[in-house]
Amino acid sequence: MGLYYFDYTYFVFIVPALIVTMIAQFQVKSTFEKYSRISTAKNMTGAQAASSVAQFGGALGVQVQRISGSLTDHFDPRDNTISLSDQVYASTSIAALGVAAHEAGHAIQHAQGYFPNKIRAILVPVTNFGSRLAIPLVIIGLILPVQYNFVVNLGIALYSFAVLFQLATLPVEFNASFRAIRALDEAGILYPDELEGAKKVLRAAAMTYLAASFTAIMSLLRLLVLAGNRRGRD
Repeated sequence: MGLYYFDYTYFVFIVPALIVTMIAQFQVKSTFEKYSRISTAKNMTGAQAASSVAQFGGALGVQVQRISGSLTDHFDPRDNTISLSDQVYASTSIAALGVAAHEAGHAIQHAQGYFPNKIRAILVPVTNFGSRLAIPLVIIGLILPVQYNFVVNLGIALYSFAVLFQLATLPVEFNASFRAIRALDEAGILYPDELEGAKKVLRAAAMTYLAASFTAIMSLLRLLVLAGNRRGRD
């Protein structure tokens, strides 16, 4: 059996996933940079937009704070807080308002008890646990004699939760963007031409989630092939 990172399955499953991921990352970076240079007519900041969108959607009591980093924006349901990065918090650009509104969309989901969001939350602890153990267990299982195949199977089972988490993330992220665009439009925060730019920013961001799901699926398929090849040789 070849070493885990030096067999044909790496090129069949992992390399395509890496290419898709790099394309998605390039797309989101270039799109964000393009629309971060275009200010909105109403000069509303990302922080103001996040608060306005959250209130428009019925998410009351949401706090908006500034955090360091690049595109580190997120919503934390534990303390009902939207954290916006330096590029978004005080910026009046189309890109900033799109990102800020997206995070406010998550706050609205939380306030309304959006069901897919609950499913993802349930998967978080088991995914965090499984993701740390899955690959080491598979590697150890592939090294051990065939009677320890259950170790490989356990690792694959744990990794499958990471795949489920990525798939469960997709509707949550898409819905947050849908809520964001609708609020930006109906609340009159962006004009129609600005709204088109915000849509492009959020579509580019959505590609990163699709790429993450594709990578997780391809990695799972690789593990299944490695396990199957091992059984075929024994």
